[in-house]
Amino acid sequence: MPSLQRRLAGAVFALAGIAGSAHADDLVVSAASSLANAFQGVAAAYEKAHPGTHVVLNFASSDTLLRQIANGAPADVFASADQVAMDKAQAQQAIVPGSRVNFAANQLVLIVPTGGARVAALDDLAGPAFKRIAWGNPASVPVGRYTQGVLDRAGLTRRLSSKAVLAANVRQCLDYVVRGEVDAGFVYATDAAIARDKVTVALRVPSPTPISYPIAVVAHTEHADEARAFIAFVRSAGGQALLADAGFLAP
Repeated sequence: MPSLQRRLAGAVFALAGIAGSAHADDLVVSAASSLANAFQGVAAAYEKAHPGTHVVLNFASSDTLLRQIANGAPADVFASADQVAMDKAQAQQAIVPGSRVNFAANQLVLIVPTGGARVAALDDLAGPAFKRIAWGNPASVPVGRYTQGVLDRAGLTRRLSSKAVLAANVRQCLDYVVRGEVDAGFVYATDAAIARDKVTVALRVPSPTPISYPIAVVAHTEHADEARAFIAFVRSAGGQALLADAGFLAP
């Protein structure tokens, strides 16, 4: 099947999967992969505070979620892992004007498999101990864009290009390191914490672009009031406490 047909087929299957798991009265929250664990807790707490409401969570890379929304996938709330994806959503009029707000922040870290090679500085990645290094695809994944900025600033982009294993989302980066399929990987601090028994944080990597998470009401929602209520809950003291428990920082 030609590559374009494969992409179109994948989009159709993704839309069908979301539609099949959501009912007309459900609140569908499309959120970045790095929010998976935290938002499961947030959704459960929201449902408890709003009896009768069922939250359907849809996780993928932020750019993938935006493509789904633009193609008509059911969605009421969009939570992105960077401003770039939300800027695109705003430019495409995929979100309700004025509904966009920041709700969390994160940190970029370099991880290695437990017992893996030691890293004292980013330059060490150019050495022979590191043959395969995972990071998100900068063209479609926020963690990849953050990583690209770090590598560009360090002058390492070209030196590491032959070692790059580009992932479809941050959780795939984490999985590559957990399974020992790569020698190192760039993920968020919150993702590293999930697998702390299987990976080691080698370096905390300051990002030239602050790692901030925006959230907004999807333009084609039929549950605008409920979507705004969910966003308000995420930004409330209770929602922020749940995010903090998952390792996220205040916006």
